[in-house]
Amino acid sequence: MLKVDAINVFYGSVQVLRDVTFDLNPGEILCLLGRNGAGKTTILKSVIGQMKPRTGRISLEDIDLTALPPHEVPKQGIGYVPQGRRLFAELSVEENLQMGLLARRRGGDVRARVLDLFPVLRERLGQRAGTLSGGEQQMLATARALCLEPRILLLDEPTEGLMPIMIAKILEIVGTLREMGVATILVEQRVESALHVADRIAFIENGRVAEVMTPDRLRDDPRLLHQYVGVGVKG
Repeated sequence: MLKVDAINVFYGSVQVLRDVTFDLNPGEILCLLGRNGAGKTTILKSVIGQMKPRTGRISLEDIDLTALPPHEVPKQGIGYVPQGRRLFAELSVEENLQMGLLARRRGGDVRARVLDLFPVLRERLGQRAGTLSGGEQQMLATARALCLEPRILLLDEPTEGLMPIMIAKILEIVGTLREMGVATILVEQRVESALHVADRIAFIENGRVAEVMTPDRLRDDPRLLHQYVGVGVKG
């Protein structure tokens, strides 16, 4: 489905990604783990077209995403929820959702299905996005991305700063999307969250994909977490 093939990405003269290679299958959840500054967010920005690889290729089936202008990438069915959510704070929940629908010219049927996933937002449609709680803002940011009817969803630190009940809800939604065939690349600092939902885990170290493995292997050998992330995993 999605193939990232040996991409090298630079910020000016500084190289931040080095020959990053991985693939993503339909309905799969791939979690990127690594220390701060390892390059995880840059990988997401490269997939969505905000950063252009100097060399290498990112393709969605037979579409070369690296050859497209940034505004065309979401139209191929890729949704992006950046760290910090980046909602239109002064606009209402409804207006934020409309912005998502416009990206691929989707209508009321898509809106209804998205709101079925986030029923609390149906009660807040007229409320300004900036007045929502942190968890509700994360739900809105995710819902807005889902209004594209994405085949692939990119989530950057979706549980950051949330209460446990909201973390559980976000992870539940990610699992539901998998059942719907939506593939997800998840950047997550909460190791337990990653182990709970991921099909595979890719460790990013110094701009490279150091290892890719299943959660079961990571549970069996928790030393890998210390090596790549510097933390342990609970029992």
